[in-house]
Amino acid sequence: MDKYILEDKGKQLSWLLRHDSHSFLKGLIDEHGWRSVDEICEKYHYTIELLNEIVETNNKKRYEYNDDKTKIRARQGHSINVDVELKEATTITENNPYLYHGTSDRFIESIKKEGLVPQTRMYVHLSVDEPTAVNVGKRHGGKTYVIKIDAHQMKLDGEKIYISNNGVYNVKKVLPKYFKDICVYPNLSIKTK
Repeated sequence: MDKYILEDKGKQLSWLLRHDSHSFLKGLIDEHGWRSVDEICEKYHYTIELLNEIVETNNKKRYEYNDDKTKIRARQGHSINVDVELKEATTITENNPYLYHGTSDRFIESIKKEGLVPQTRMYVHLSVDEPTAVNVGKRHGGKTYVIKIDAHQMKLDGEKIYISNNGVYNVKKVLPKYFKDICVYPNLSIKTK
């Protein structure tokens, strides 16, 4: 498959599963984010082979099928109000307390003041390690920043932290008091306290 076609159809699929509010209101996307594979293939000119390739080769493992492969959904990142059945994270402990968020210099000042908020999406996404957060931050352009978050303290304070099937952590917000430090890459650390 041509990589540009695969990329374009992957972006379209992301929109169809995560942000197509018109189809959600028409009932084509159910309350758990599932959408019919047949409908996507017929209406948007996908083949089963193309969908399989997008699902299998997506480096973030964004998509999943139901058990009989008649429906597909994105695992997280929705702007439409669906419940993708996230599980509460149990791996965040005193011995494994931190999660990370990658962003760009154009957002960093508002983040320092307001914290991390989901903007148009349902959740803020957090990574288990710095390299993943760096890659996320690079997508936004400009200088890349990584925020180290005390997720263990968030949990102790009663904040809910969820994990999707592909290992992305999801929270409703992260207040600045949970920022342990903010690093601009490649190597300059900026302490928040």
